Formats: sequence, C-alpha cells, structure tokens
Amino acid sequence: MPMKKRPRDPNQLAHMIVALATGETTEALPKSPSAAAELGRKGGLARAKKMTKKQRVAVAKKAAKTRWREDA
Repeated sequence: MPMKKRPRDPNQLAHMIVALATGETTEALPKSPSAAAELGRKGGLARAKKMTKKQRVAVAKKAAKTRWREDA
C-alpha cells in the first residue's frame, strides 16, 4: 500500500494528525530503501575512495569554480 502524501492545507493536515493520534486511521510506513538507493547513498564515498588525491583535488576545484561563478 503506497504511502499517502500529507496535505498541504493546514486544516486538512490538522485533521489528519488528529485522525492518526486517535487511531481513526493508520499511516503506511515507508518501505525499506532499495538496493539501488543504498548504492546511491554510498556512491560519493565509494567514488572518492577509488580516486587519487590529484583527481579529488581537480573535482573539488571544478565544483568550487561552478559554485562561485557569477552567472549562477
């Protein structure tokens, strides 16, 4: 059962919270992350471990240059 999105309207959200608190309704728990999601979370660290220091420095410089450019 897919998890329902929480309403953005404050009144509807309050109603949902009260319904959950009183046991009138239940909320489905999110599924455990997939294997692909787990790999995605570890991707940056795994990539950094495989790179040489020179490669890491080059990537960091490129990121800083992009972050601080004027037109961004």
